[in-house]
Amino acid sequence: MLELRRIQDNPEELEEMLRKRRYGGVDIAPLQEKLARARELKGKIDGLRMERNAASKEIGALIGKGEKDAAEKRKAEVKSLGDALSGLEGEQETLENETAETIQGLPNWVAADVPDGADENDNTVLREEGKKPQFDFKPLPHFELGEKSGILDFEGGVKLAGSRFYSYRGLAARLERALISFMLDLHADEHGYEERWVPSLILDEGMYVTGQYPKFKGEYYSMAEDGLSLIPTAEVPLVNLYREDIIPAEELPVALTAATSCFRREAGSAGKDTRGLVRVHQFQKVELVRIVRPEDSWDAHEQMLAHAEEVLKRLGLAYRVLLLCSGDMGASAAKTYDLEVWMPGLDRWLEISSISNCLDYQARRGMIRYKDKSAGKKAKPILAHTLNGSGVAAGRALAAIMETYQTSDGDFTIPEVLQPYMKRA
Repeated sequence: MLELRRIQDNPEELEEMLRKRRYGGVDIAPLQEKLARARELKGKIDGLRMERNAASKEIGALIGKGEKDAAEKRKAEVKSLGDALSGLEGEQETLENETAETIQGLPNWVAADVPDGADENDNTVLREEGKKPQFDFKPLPHFELGEKSGILDFEGGVKLAGSRFYSYRGLAARLERALISFMLDLHADEHGYEERWVPSLILDEGMYVTGQYPKFKGEYYSMAEDGLSLIPTAEVPLVNLYREDIIPAEELPVALTAATSCFRREAGSAGKDTRGLVRVHQFQKVELVRIVRPEDSWDAHEQMLAHAEEVLKRLGLAYRVLLLCSGDMGASAAKTYDLEVWMPGLDRWLEISSISNCLDYQARRGMIRYKDKSAGKKAKPILAHTLNGSGVAAGRALAAIMETYQTSDGDFTIPEVLQPYMKRA
């Protein structure tokens, strides 16, 4: 959520941000008028309250002097003040509700170095890493490899849950389990994240905190009667572990990782990637979340990018790093890097991780703050900055391994770094 004063004082900045994001449906003029009226009302209400308090003291003094008639006259005036105050407070509450609904739907500010663009075609490729594999045969897409070997069961997934669901058999199930264990160990043991286990359900309030609700509610699985939603990523529960908390400053930075199933409706993706593991309703992912001081968030963003890259490097997968343009970023992010892995069977790049700095956008919605004891008891808690990133999507990593390490006989080999996990799995 955006800071109210910044919106009030900088309407041109807000309008420019919405333009950069190609964000329609928000009319700035009525919002500014309501905010101005709310500010005016606050001044009037504060003045009437002070006048009423002063009058109440005056009435007490008059009664103490025995001037009952004067006291009764003053009481009538106070009642008139109270009636006027109630009317203004009612108008203020209505305005606050109306403006809050609009403000809650606004996206985050855009970082200064984010390129101005409309969609994925305007993203900036920063660099490519690793070597694309070369074959003396035509490489197959992962879904053909998986179906031929019997380790990817798409018919079984559809039978159980409908389209865009799948099932693993044998080697594929073991391989994804190995991938998840490898990634958790890497992030916990070498990158300093605390491993957590979290529920796959979250209170709707949690989806609001991280920015999925209210604007994008239709994209996720919700159980209205219970006030719960299936998580689209572990970012949601990991960030919400600190909802309404004041974190001791010495405990920052907070660094968390978790492996969960992720659930998404994939609304608006009809006809896209209908085969394989690319665009499905449920998938497994290892997530990274950091909660830091504001002055540390940009360094933390670069560190998280390096941590996600390390997964792909150790798996021996060719990938590239993109800086997303303003129109392609998620609403909560001020700046996002994407990692795309090379898929030789699909003959294209495929997103496998997004790493975003949300600044204080989520922290403001969730009142996630920190306080330095040395600042004294009167020091106000400070909003933290939150960051999240995939470290990485397990299903897409599995698909990339199958395509990258495939052999001419329709089989594939296992990257060396995963072989110890395959023995244990």
